[in-house]
Order: sequence, then structure tokens, then C-alpha cells
Amino acid sequence: MDSLIAKADAIQPLSKRRKLSKRSQAPRDARPSKSSAPQADPTASSITHRTALPKSLRPSSPLPENTPTHSHIPNKKLRAELNRQTAQSVRRKQLIEDAADLLLVDEAGKLEVEGDLDRTWRLTQDEIVKEAGAEAAKGRKEWKLDGGPYRSRYTRNGRHLAVLGRKGHVATFDWQTGTLHTELQLQETCRDITFLHSHTHFAVAQQKHIFVYDQDGVELHKLKSHVEATRLEYLDYHWLLASITTAGHLHYLDTTNGQIVAVHQTTKHKLGTPISMTKNPHNAVIHLGHQNGVVSLWTPNLPHPAVRLLAHLGPVQSISVSHGSQGEGGRYMATAGKDGMVKVWDCRNWKGAVRSWHLRSAGDAELEFSQRGMLAVASGGSVNVYTKPTIPAIPAPSSPPPLYLTHPIPHRPITSARFCPFQDILTVGHDKGLSSILVPGAGEPNFDSSEADPFENKKGRREREVKGLLDKIPADMIALDPDFVGSLAPSGTAVPQDQDIPFARLPRLQRLRIQGKADETEADADGGADDEAAGGTATSKSKKEKEKMKMRGRNKSLKRYLRKQRKNVIDPKAIAIRQKLEKEREERRKERERAKLGPAADRKPSALDRFASSKR
Repeated sequence: MDSLIAKADAIQPLSKRRKLSKRSQAPRDARPSKSSAPQADPTASSITHRTALPKSLRPSSPLPENTPTHSHIPNKKLRAELNRQTAQSVRRKQLIEDAADLLLVDEAGKLEVEGDLDRTWRLTQDEIVKEAGAEAAKGRKEWKLDGGPYRSRYTRNGRHLAVLGRKGHVATFDWQTGTLHTELQLQETCRDITFLHSHTHFAVAQQKHIFVYDQDGVELHKLKSHVEATRLEYLDYHWLLASITTAGHLHYLDTTNGQIVAVHQTTKHKLGTPISMTKNPHNAVIHLGHQNGVVSLWTPNLPHPAVRLLAHLGPVQSISVSHGSQGEGGRYMATAGKDGMVKVWDCRNWKGAVRSWHLRSAGDAELEFSQRGMLAVASGGSVNVYTKPTIPAIPAPSSPPPLYLTHPIPHRPITSARFCPFQDILTVGHDKGLSSILVPGAGEPNFDSSEADPFENKKGRREREVKGLLDKIPADMIALDPDFVGSLAPSGTAVPQDQDIPFARLPRLQRLRIQGKADETEADADGGADDEAAGGTATSKSKKEKEKMKMRGRNKSLKRYLRKQRKNVIDPKAIAIRQKLEKEREERRKERERAKLGPAADRKPSALDRFASSKR
């Protein structure tokens, strides 16, 4: 039937036939005969442009050599699925790298010297502004304001700026166009300010509570649970507002529903009153600097600090974590203390400071990492910018890194230092206002418009907010190693190496011990039954250890408390053990009764026994 339809020329290709030019129109005798020329199938040509091979038959690109495999998993379906996901992840990373090489073509500028004796830090801001372009020169500004000292905060895209005076002066504006959004005179002590998910909402830590305002300066919320907050941080991907109070309470507030996610009391761990606070942009971990020189790292899902580090001999005045557009995000942390030292730490091992040096001038220091890895140290009456302070100095680890730029600021004290994202601008807050200086090469020249777009309009902002809500990361997933989520445990960790028993078939107490959740008081109460369930392999040594671990004296209250905690827990194994113990207790009671009756207990009962009992 198909051949008949094809011969009748009923199915024609959708595209029109191309007309032949005069030059291509040859005489009929010169054209090849139909028998000699290969004939195309009209049916195949009509469906070719609408037909595609399935994905399973398409040729796939070869995987790199170091692609991980999951050969240790016995389940074939699970192994195939994991291999497929790994292959997709590797290919996706390769495509991202190729796209970065093709699309991220802008290069970061940098100050370069002509001679060996010239130095970049000798250049003044007037010389830099003169050589820079007209658009870049707009970043060099001096704001003289009353009500200081001032603090500043930029949005993620670097387009909007919020300033806060200690005496209550608050203002948010678009610094590129000079458009003022709102200006408030709160007439009370204000300590910190931060933007929320966009420039339309910002939070202010005032004298008693935290207040949330919108773009027009209208008060939206009053957070009464945050009492006397000193520092604020906003976790963009988790939609969490983190604050630290003078009493040492670390609050996590979910801004999508207004619920408190977690509250940690930091001072009960003998850490001292927290002074400084910052966030790690790589894993959303909060870094706190305390009065006794300790730096602690906190997550919402842990009641204790994930890392505790003695960084300085005095109070920790400022902390900053590297952003890392070049693959160093969250890798290094810089701290400045009252002891006059600045130290750079490696967040991967915490074995010691990578580099440390003394400040050139006394006073409180403020630290800030730029997107390209530069470190700004504002202390005394000057601001010093160092290039790559994270490179360890092997011959002299206590020497300062190379000085890149310096700028004098006579107004004291210096209270904040903020780099503008995607711009070569450093904004320093001091007692008389704000000073913005140019730091060539500090900002990232290439930006991802899906993450932070400096040219974002109203429609793009709405789309980004909706996408951010849909992709919101739960607070429980915050960890020191963000790559741990979704990864597989190494082979052999779930099942003990010395046994071939599957993990699911092990006794309950042994499973809890492998997971690190075993309760020793429960081991004392149910140890014999667990030993029998495990096959009777318990030794006399383990029994002696259990006898030694029994709680006596003042620990009885703890044992009673733990027993009450397990009162409402329904466990089939525990119920079976209790029934077995009751049965054994009943048998022992019957044995004692038989021993009291003597040999009469062995004879069969008679109907006349009741008269004998009544006679007695």
C-alpha cells in the first residue's frame, strides 16, 4: 500500500521544491536517466524532518577517566540509576566549564607597575580616578553625614545600598542612579542593617527589637523575640534571618512564614559574649567572634558549635569569609582581634593560621574579602587592601601579604568595610559618614543573571523571588560540607567489617552503637536479652564491663530521667524482652512456692484438700 501511495505521489514533502536556475537546466539528453540515478523515497523524505532517534539510541559523549562508579552496590537497578546520575552530573559540569570559557570573556582589571621599583600602593585615589573611565569614576564618593558612626550593606547584585547611623539615621537608595528609596530618622540607637531577599525589604537592629521595613519606609514587622540584637545576617538560599543578641542568643527566623527555626544559647558553652558575626557564603554557616578570643561556627540543626577555635588572645573584633569566584568560596576565614593581629585560617583543616601579621595602626579593625580574593583591613586612620593573603608564606608565615592599595581616612572610628559586588568599589563607614574608594580588580567582571543581575527590572525581580521560593533549601540541610547532602556512604560502613550479618538483622542495641546513638543505661537493663538475640556470644569480660558501667548513687536520678524519656517509646523488641522477663519472674515465684510445700507439691491435688486447709 505504501508503494502505491508513493507511486501516486500522494505524500509530498512539506518544503517546496527549489527552482532550478537557468545554468542548471541542462537538455533532456544530457540529464542522467532515471534508471542510473538513485531514487529517493518520498515517504521517508516526508517524515525525516519530524522524526528523531530516541535518547537510548543516540550516541553519547565518553565520560572522563575519573568518573566514580558504584560497583560495590549489589542491587542492579540502584547501581544503574546511580551510574546514570553520576554520568549526568559529570557531563553537566563539563558543559558549565565550556560555557564559562565561551561566555565569561571579561577580564578583571588590575593595577600594574612599569618598573621594578614602582609600587601600586603609592598611587592615590585622584590618580586612579583620572586614569579610570567615566562610569567607573562615579564610584569614588564622599558622603558627609551626621548621626554616625555609620554602617553599610549592599544587595546581592550590588545595585542598591543601605546605610545606618548609630543615632538612628537609616537610608536606602540606588547608588548608581542616585534614586533615594527611603530615609528614616528613628531617634534611637541602631546597631546593624541588612537587606532581605531584595532591596524592597530590609531589617534594622534597633535599641530593643528588630524591625522590618519595606522600600517606602513603612514598618512591616516587629520581631519581639530578638531582644537587643547587635549583628544581622541574611541567608539568601534558605530565606533565614540570623541575629545575635547581647545576651548571646543566636536566632534563626524563617522570613517566608515568620517562624523561629532555632535559638542557640552561645554563652553557656563558655565562649564569652559574641562581638562580631558573619556568614559563610559557601555553606551558610554562621561565624561568631567572642569576647575571650574564640571563634565558633554554628548551624541551625546543632545545639553546640560545629567548630570552636581559639583565634586571638583578646576579643575578636571582625570576621570575614572569602567569597571565591575562582573556586575558593568559603575556603578561607580572616579574623582581627584586640591583640593587634590579623590571621587567615583555612576552613578545611583548622590546624593553624595560614598567615598572620600585626596591624600597622592600633584600634579596632574591620575586615572584608572581595569577590576576587582581595582582603581589606580598615584600622586606625587608614584602609589597606592586600592581594591574595590566603597564599601561605613558607619562609616567613608571620609576614604580611603584599600590600596592593592604601588610602588614609582621618575620621575615627572606622566601623564597617564593604566591597560592592561586581564593582571595583570599597565603601568604608566611619564617624563622619561614608567613603567609597576605587580598588581596581576587586569585583567579579562576569555575573550570572539567574543569581544576581545588576540590570534587573521589576519583572525579573518577581521571577527571581518566585524561583527562589520554589528552590528554597531547608534549614536542616546547612552543614560544614554542603557536598555531603545527596552523597553515598563508602562501602562497608553500614555493615561491621568483622561480621557478615546485614545491618538490618543486627540487634537493636548493636545498630544503635554503630550509628553512635546507643544509651548505656539501656544496655545495662537489656544487656542479657540483647546478648541472647545476638547468638549468645557475650563474654565474661563484657559482663564485667557492664557491671562496672552500672549507675549507682547520685546517678540514679539520671537513670530515672532516661527511663522516663523511654516510657512512651513503643519498641517490639523491648516489649518481647519485658514479656520474657515477666515469664521468668512468674516461673521463679512458682519454684519458691513448690519449695515451701515440700514433697506434697508433687502429688496430684484431691477434692479433700479444701477440708484439710480449713482444718488448719
